Amino acid sequence: MRKLKNHPSADQLESYDKYPCYDGNDLELVYTPEQSVFTLWAPSADRVRLNLYPASEGGEKEEQLDMDMAENGTWRINVNRDLKGSFYTFQIEKDGKWLDETPGIWAKAVGINGNRAAVIDWNETNPEDWESDQSPELKMYSDIILYELHHRDFSIDPNSGIKNKGKFLALTETGTKTPEGEASGLDHLKELGVTHIHILPSFDFATVDETSLEENKYNWGYDPKNYNVPDGSYSTDPANPVTRIREFKEMVKSLHQNGFRIVLDVVYNHTASTDHSNFELTVPGYFYRQNPDGSYSNASGCGNETASEREMVRRYIIESVKFWAKEYHIDGFRFDLMGIHDIETMNHLREELLKIDPTIFVYGEGWVAADSPLPFERRAVKENVGQMEGIAVFNDEFRDGLKGSTFDEQEPGYASGNINGHFEPVKYGIVGGTQHPQVDYGGLLYCDAPYAGAPSQMINFVSCHDGYTLVDKLRLSVKGEHAEEELPSIDKLVHTVLLTSQGIPFIRGGEEIMQDKQGEPNSYKSPDSVNQIDWALKAKNRDIFDYIRGLIALRKAHPAFRIPTVEGLEQWLHFLDTGDSGVIAYTLGEYANGDEWKEILVAYNGNRNQAEINIPEQDWIVVCKDGQIHLDSQEHWPGGDISITASSALILYRQ
Repeated sequence: MRKLKNHPSADQLESYDKYPCYDGNDLELVYTPEQSVFTLWAPSADRVRLNLYPASEGGEKEEQLDMDMAENGTWRINVNRDLKGSFYTFQIEKDGKWLDETPGIWAKAVGINGNRAAVIDWNETNPEDWESDQSPELKMYSDIILYELHHRDFSIDPNSGIKNKGKFLALTETGTKTPEGEASGLDHLKELGVTHIHILPSFDFATVDETSLEENKYNWGYDPKNYNVPDGSYSTDPANPVTRIREFKEMVKSLHQNGFRIVLDVVYNHTASTDHSNFELTVPGYFYRQNPDGSYSNASGCGNETASEREMVRRYIIESVKFWAKEYHIDGFRFDLMGIHDIETMNHLREELLKIDPTIFVYGEGWVAADSPLPFERRAVKENVGQMEGIAVFNDEFRDGLKGSTFDEQEPGYASGNINGHFEPVKYGIVGGTQHPQVDYGGLLYCDAPYAGAPSQMINFVSCHDGYTLVDKLRLSVKGEHAEEELPSIDKLVHTVLLTSQGIPFIRGGEEIMQDKQGEPNSYKSPDSVNQIDWALKAKNRDIFDYIRGLIALRKAHPAFRIPTVEGLEQWLHFLDTGDSGVIAYTLGEYANGDEWKEILVAYNGNRNQAEINIPEQDWIVVCKDGQIHLDSQEHWPGGDISITASSALILYRQ
């Protein structure tokens, strides 16, 4: 890897640990109408200055002021007048050279494109009754059902019926409908019944030019610029620093009032640029990990990775997450490439969040994109999740076992007929990635032992923003002359396994109406025509939507599908011997986890033809069969030898 300009020497690497740390809560700016106090932690700077501007871009500086060295590596200056409405940057001198201007790493309000920080009155950012905003009740993590959406995808379709297309405010609109008369937007989410809305990165990211939004440039947002500010492209007025903050809060308040909790997707593992990042322009070298030769390590695959094990990097990540939880009332955080962070940081972070709200949920990708100098045993990866109580990871075993390999687009999974070798990964998801006496861990795809200490540490999913949509993957991997007409039943089977398994289910936005991305596996900068939810699909695939909605209602009504402990799973979940039928079947009972049903029997037929199994002879009531779900069914079966339709599931219960 090339060495970047100003790359640190070996001496500097040793000295990073000797940098003084600062634990005051006044970094960046403390504003009152009488004075503004600016504080910057820049222990390696020779000089620091503050630049004041009347506008968020362009124009001459109003003033350039030298800052004074203060305690523990900080620099400080008081400006004794009302600066509200002004913009500012910091600049450090190091080794005789002035670096580029930066809004500072702790900026909480910025102007257009985030190049200058803004002085605002925070009281003006709160919507009406913000102080009384409350999250919906959450009794335990195992009750969570996650739904991942991208602000732009969710509402930008011309037929979405939503006025504030592609904006935070789209999630404040009720009563919106498609031309076919179907509920869209927020009402669609309420109809579906999920509990948590996971929004893709919404902090200020680098790619989209906020001065020319008419160009419709698209990005997922995994290119961080200012971590503590909502992105301007999702606001109705990116030039007004207060507007983006208030509109984000209005979105949060609306979601809470409509029965949803909100999860923020956070990307502290890397920055969009290295040389010109706010980190590098403030404390060169310190915030990034280096290889032994001094080059920047790149476990993110994006050119750099942050060094969470260093004290002020750890503090930055934790304080930033706490700020979002307190100021914006965020209920959960999903960590991008969480494996790049160290275990100690993640545990400390969760402890701090629990002090704010004991129901905040933390989860992440339990892997890295490339190797890292951070030793494996210190990484917050899935194999180490047993050392991170209350933190969850995504279950790639379940994903690839159920729908087929993410790395081989042609390979089908258990639900699409590839029953050999995919039994155990699916069973692993059914037990929420925990220890269970009836799972053969030697048959897993990527690991050889359970790693979750509780089912709620495992996020079961089949697709997310990354990779192929479920429909695109099935189209590539399901072969045969009747493949296209088989897709709906396979899709239903996949979602049945997902929403009846223990652990926490995760649905990609649009998956519930069979949205595809025209075969594009990496749509991070593809146009709206590829990424947007096509709301016409809801009427077209209403049967799929109603089926998934029924599964969610079943899960929410029956605690047997939400067992919170390993001991409970061992007591209540028992796999049946189905021989070589290709069927996975199990019972939940008696009265599992306090369920009103005495015993529940679930069977999945991954074969693309009918299968026969034998079940206990009891008076069973049929809730789900042949791709239909009826929660108030009165159909009775006596048990014994039964048939299961191709690519379908059975759910029965007895009283």
